[in-house]
Amino acid sequence: MLFMIGDEVRHKSGGQRMIVTGISSGMVECRWYDGRSVRREAFHENELQPEHLDARVEVRA
Repeated sequence: MLFMIGDEVRHKSGGQRMIVTGISSGMVECRWYDGRSVRREAFHENELQPEHLDARVEVRA
């Protein structure tokens, strides 16, 4: 799946809505607020799903 910085995502197993803040080598860094503080963690791109589907289409050359 193609993610871009600023996308809203959620872990496939559920949990908080997160914002993509970085992407590198198949890893996606996300931040979210857990009710007490801002959390940050990197996930493999296959672990995440978009929170809102939009009209973005992945194009590969």
